[in-house]
Amino acid sequence: MKRYCLALDLKPDPVLIAEYESYHRDVWPEILESIRDAGILRLEIYRLENRLFMILEADDSFSFERKAALDAANPAVQKWEDLMWNYQQALPSAKAGEKWLLMDKIFEL
Repeated sequence: MKRYCLALDLKPDPVLIAEYESYHRDVWPEILESIRDAGILRLEIYRLENRLFMILEADDSFSFERKAALDAANPAVQKWEDLMWNYQQALPSAKAGEKWLLMDKIFEL
C-alpha cells in the first residue's frame, strides 16, 4: 500500500468553508465510486482554518496519472471538481491548473 499526503487551501470565507464541509458530509456516490475505481483504499481530509490536508492510501494499481485520466473521462467527477473549485484556492506555489499538491515526508517515528 502506498500513502500520499497532499495540501490545498480553501477560500478564507466562513460561509464557503461551511458549504464545502457540508458537501463532504454527503459526497456524491459517483465520486466515491471513482475514488475506489482509481485504487484508493482510504482517503481522509482534515482542515485547519482554510488549509486542507489529505491522506490518501492506495493499492499498487494507483497512480496520479491514471486517476487524472479516469477523472477526465468521468462527467460526474468533472462536475464535482468544477463545483469544489468555487470553494478551493491553489497554494501560492501551485502551477496553473494544479489543485492538491503532494507533500514531502520529512519525518517518521
